[in-house]
Amino acid sequence: MHKKAPLPFIGQKRNFINHFISVVNQVITTDGDGWTIIDAFGGSGLLSHVSKRCKPGATVIYNDFDDYHVRLRHINDTNRLRQKLAVALANSPRQKQLSVTVRASVLDCIAGFDGYLDWAAIGSWLLFSGKYATSLPELRAKTLYNTIRRTDYALADGYLNGLTRVKRDFALLLSEHQHNPKALFILDPPYVCTTQGMYANKDYFGMVEFLRLMRLVRPPFIFFSSTRSELVDYLDFVVENNLEGSDRLAGYQRISIDAKVNKTAKYEDNLIYKF
Repeated sequence: MHKKAPLPFIGQKRNFINHFISVVNQVITTDGDGWTIIDAFGGSGLLSHVSKRCKPGATVIYNDFDDYHVRLRHINDTNRLRQKLAVALANSPRQKQLSVTVRASVLDCIAGFDGYLDWAAIGSWLLFSGKYATSLPELRAKTLYNTIRRTDYALADGYLNGLTRVKRDFALLLSEHQHNPKALFILDPPYVCTTQGMYANKDYFGMVEFLRLMRLVRPPFIFFSSTRSELVDYLDFVVENNLEGSDRLAGYQRISIDAKVNKTAKYEDNLIYKF
């Protein structure tokens, strides 16, 4: 079982996996037969992958809105580009800004590459944590560093095996299972207050979408958030003021861990659940 995504993905919940497994086992005490687990904002597929490995009898729906499966299909290309860039960066100090000459060589290497360009991976090799680029023009506008991965990525054969992969509007997907008591909602949206730039569709989750989501949330659910999203404050506000949905949210439980973006930026990540 993978406990981190095979390829870089901003916001993957690898630091929460053990807690996540524990909560899933509390919600579903069997092998999952008869249950449906809906990973409504599938991202890297890590939560779907872990859910299926923990509950093999369950139907696990992975909403691959960002087409992560395409990135997995091109791991060989990604490794090939990494190898080329490693040569270009061989004499450049790690964690240091690239010289003008090396920078030009790196950008030329990417521009001339004849395969698939995985921008999340490329960003992790050339930018500090928390920074990203989604195209060559964006990358050219950034300060580049030698943060390249030292080894190739392992092939991810079987990573998505057993999952029901879809690409659908989250509200329609959740609505179909709204009244099924044996449907567990896993919710890890790109919150309004956080960076959404690395998502394939940068406009698909805003304030209106957040409110649409909250009208659909009911137990059992597992919600992920951080202090950057203010979700906990929102939940408390709804419950304390007895607003619509307060009965579905009251009594939620929370697990918190400290997370770091880089040496200077950190925040609190939360796993919120009710069943």
